[in-house]
Amino acid sequence: MLNPLDLNGRTVLVTGASSGIGREVAILLSQLNARVVLTGRNEQRLEETRASLTGEGHRAIVFDLSQTDDIPKWIQTLVSETGPLYGIVHAAGKQSAMPIRFANEKRVDDLVRTNLYSAIMLARGFAQKGCHTAEGGSVVFVSSVMAFTGKPAISVYGATKGALTAFVKSLAVELAPERVRVNCLAPGFVQTEMLDQLRDLLTEEQMQALEAAHPLGFGTPRDVAHAAAFLLADTGRWITGSTLVLDGGYSAQ
Repeated sequence: MLNPLDLNGRTVLVTGASSGIGREVAILLSQLNARVVLTGRNEQRLEETRASLTGEGHRAIVFDLSQTDDIPKWIQTLVSETGPLYGIVHAAGKQSAMPIRFANEKRVDDLVRTNLYSAIMLARGFAQKGCHTAEGGSVVFVSSVMAFTGKPAISVYGATKGALTAFVKSLAVELAPERVRVNCLAPGFVQTEMLDQLRDLLTEEQMQALEAAHPLGFGTPRDVAHAAAFLLADTGRWITGSTLVLDGGYSAQ
């Protein structure tokens, strides 16, 4: 049977693959026959993800994306071992509550470096000669619905994610001649470790109110993985410079 999501023969780098959305993206892509390169900072958890993958030829490579200047060279080294990449799903990121009265340069720079600078340098690395396949490729960044909606204490976080959605528009036009597509996903609140951490900070009533703000309830990592696969595969061949919001209706109200 024809499967338009089939990724057979394509190598995809997934960041943040040691847990949450990144892990689920990697698992789904392997089920769609992609060769997956996993990266994150925790070797043990990366290996746990690799053990969950379907098929063969997958790799788990420890790398700290906060070392942003080193990313393009690291991509070159990676490609020398794996062959050209077809795609990247950049799921690594950091969420931090920061009331503006507590903002300082160090805390802001940490969020910007993690959520924006790493994405820019991954794109630079992917765009290097020989680092992506001759047929082009697909880059998917994980932004957030908070790029479009407001909530107290996450203005800096929302700014980093909003910058990411703006970044893809011009980058998509720049890389279109090489048939490289660039898009964003903007999830609402997803049932990951980050949500568990938030649960520890809020009362039960506050958590219920937050979930009620999503007409379809909280999302799951598999919901985001499905969207990433759609944008990576031939199903997304005519989509670039876009941000797909998947938030269970959170931003529709």
